[in-house]
Amino acid sequence: MVVHSNIHIPKESFPHWIWYAIECILVIIISFLASVKITDSFGELPVDIHNYMITGIFGAFFLIWYIGIRGFILKKKILGNSY
Repeated sequence: MVVHSNIHIPKESFPHWIWYAIECILVIIISFLASVKITDSFGELPVDIHNYMITGIFGAFFLIWYIGIRGFILKKKILGNSY
């Protein structure tokens, strides 16, 4: 029996950064939708205050995920060599 050295190993061939991009896109979508729903529940607000609230809540969700949950609970570094 002959051994081949061209075995496909997905972890080595699949780009590692794609998982970070997928995670970032999901966090952006979820935090934006949640911030819009939260600000709509306040009722009628002026447009400028509504936009500031969406931006603030969106930023809070983003920071809570990347600093709080991912940094302290999951113990995964955002930037760094993960190999």
